[in-house]
Amino acid sequence: MSDPSSLRVADVDRERVSDELREHMVAGRLTSEEFEERLDLTYRATTQADLDAVKEDLPMSPAGVQRELDARRSRLHRRLLQEAGGSASISLVCVVIWLASGASGGFWPIWVIIFTLLPLARDAWQLLGPAPDHEQVEARLAARHARRLARGRPRSGPPDMFP
Repeated sequence: MSDPSSLRVADVDRERVSDELREHMVAGRLTSEEFEERLDLTYRATTQADLDAVKEDLPMSPAGVQRELDARRSRLHRRLLQEAGGSASISLVCVVIWLASGASGGFWPIWVIIFTLLPLARDAWQLLGPAPDHEQVEARLAARHARRLARGRPRSGPPDMFP
């Protein structure tokens, strides 16, 4: 994959940066002359590096912080759904085997269901519950990913999730 800073930007990206610049001007970090100069550079920017240079000496705006948090939350939701799909698949295979073998005796697939879905239920509660803890969920997902890599399994999940 190419360097993200060399990727071309769209009008939406330029508008996002211009909104951030307006926030900085309102907050008093930029004079009107600086704002106009940076706004001109923003609309002439062609790559992500150009846009980053326009705001490199400015702190992240509250809207930028919220956007980053939303993107992180979205990545965690996607990753959790992927793992839930894998767990549900394994559980379904076990239920099918139990049914194909005559469904006699106790419902043994419940143990597979419990042990595969319990960690996901815990992570879902911490991610979607009343007091979300994104760091802990992200750390557990990264640890599971590292264990999978150590066992030689292929990587599952979005490429930008774990370095």
